[in-house]
Amino acid sequence: MMEETYKENSVFSCFLFYAVLLVIKMYVIAIITGQVRLRKKAFANPEDALRHGGLQFHREDPYVERCRRAHINDMENILPFLFLGAIYSLMGPSLFVARLHFLVFSLSRLLHTLAYLLALRAPTRSVAYTIAQIPCVSMAVQILMSVMAYA
Repeated sequence: MMEETYKENSVFSCFLFYAVLLVIKMYVIAIITGQVRLRKKAFANPEDALRHGGLQFHREDPYVERCRRAHINDMENILPFLFLGAIYSLMGPSLFVARLHFLVFSLSRLLHTLAYLLALRAPTRSVAYTIAQIPCVSMAVQILMSVMAYA
């Protein structure tokens, strides 16, 4: 049943492709954060610190915090995109326009993550964040305009 749904709707298939890539990116950032915690011996919980050498390792590390903030920022931005993109995909937009929305958002979020993790010069991260908001606002406005008649 699901296979028929997304094969019949090329926009939804396109959305699924980018959505899954973004979710995988979020998992990768979570893994990176955990690996950096281990490498830097900077654990958020005392029990983890005790397991890895002692309570002196129950501490914050600037790079761990940078990774963690990148992950939190992804959750704050990718999760709304997943909701908006799914609804937008089901509204029958042009495949070209929808793909452009999904591509711009995804590439901008990738650049945002790289800017965060590699501490790229400002304003790289904030420009990437802002550009990623454009397709989300566009999709939200189109959804609202489409459903206003029914509200």
